[in-house]
Amino acid sequence: MHRRTLLVHTAAATMALAAPLALAQNAPIRLIVPYPPGGPLDVTARVLAERVRDTLGTVIIENKAGAGGNIGADAVAKAAPDGLTIGLAATATHAVNPWLYQRMPYDAGKDFAAITQMARVPNVLVMNAARAEQLKIRSVADLIAYAKAHPGKLNYGSGGNGSAGHLAGEMFKQKAGIFALHIPYRGANPAQLALLAGEVDFNIDNLAAAAPNIKAGKLKALAVTSTAASPMLPGVPPLADTFKGFTIDTWWGLVAPAHTPPATIARLNKAFTEALKAPETQTRFATLMAEPVPTTPEQFEAFMASERAKYQQVVKASGAQVD
Repeated sequence: MHRRTLLVHTAAATMALAAPLALAQNAPIRLIVPYPPGGPLDVTARVLAERVRDTLGTVIIENKAGAGGNIGADAVAKAAPDGLTIGLAATATHAVNPWLYQRMPYDAGKDFAAITQMARVPNVLVMNAARAEQLKIRSVADLIAYAKAHPGKLNYGSGGNGSAGHLAGEMFKQKAGIFALHIPYRGANPAQLALLAGEVDFNIDNLAAAAPNIKAGKLKALAVTSTAASPMLPGVPPLADTFKGFTIDTWWGLVAPAHTPPATIARLNKAFTEALKAPETQTRFATLMAEPVPTTPEQFEAFMASERAKYQQVVKASGAQVD
């Protein structure tokens, strides 16, 4: 019996050492993106995959979309903790979905090991420019004053119940003490088209998606949802100037399955944070309105935990739920 126990312990120790060894031998790494190809998360993942080729070897991007990102995230959670499967953790998969979905295939707080945050993109409160001019709304204060003077007259659109735009809108309404009817659409693009067509009064949209129409003068930007003003929208104040601490950015980062050895996490963190700091990476991310955010694993873990706590309250207040 003693010999059998010794063999089991020896095998476990060998497996623990295997992950750093596999990375050292530059075995291909699978990076799971829980969304379709072509979006900002996918593009930034591919940029980093190319940047770490010299240090980590080949990184293969695998898109596993579906269920609001849950399918791809679950594939990462259930992969072997050997450093050869990692994935993207995003606002939805690791902060919103745990409260939005009644049944989750993974535990966002326990089934992953943080590597580093990758990026954040502010959201922006926008109105149809012609509608804003008609109502003489030129600032957040004007919008709030109009809503209070005309109860029940305003509405806002989003990409669907429980979407980032929906939750941001509910958070804004709570802070401002106003009512605006939520109109859900089947995706962020239809919601923006509805705003451009004058079907809704305002949206809180991703800056990357809204920027072209802001620059074209079709949308009026009233505020960004980051804690500070964005250099990408000079002159547009943050909502935090009106409501202290208001922040509801879109973010994403890299995670591995839980129990991935610390030495493996450290090596992955070093390679990816160096890639995020490269001038070429920053230039490429800027075209997507994304700010690189290299962090330690501990910082990203703490950030995700704080975001889950925040969205627990926001989702509950919104009443949004997915079966």
